Amino acid sequence: MTWMGPSTADEVTVPDIVGLIVTDARTVAWKAGLVITTDDPDGPPLGALTWPGVWVVTGQNPAPGARMRRRGSLAVRFERAPGNQAGGSEQ
Repeated sequence: MTWMGPSTADEVTVPDIVGLIVTDARTVAWKAGLVITTDDPDGPPLGALTWPGVWVVTGQNPAPGARMRRRGSLAVRFERAPGNQAGGSEQ
């Protein structure tokens, strides 16, 4: 589920964060004016699902280049990075 942001906020362009490590994707999205989250608004927060270990973004909604309002939610899918054996579950 994606929240488009406050109705009074400026529009921003969604960056391409697929292939980035989740922590880097969070930084890129934040600099673009967005917040990354999971597809499940009632589930655990992204930080809880991607700790410990290194996780890579495998998908995003909306797609890169789309327009959203600043502070909107950019939903991501992710998986454990190759060679990463830390605990946690995949989304």
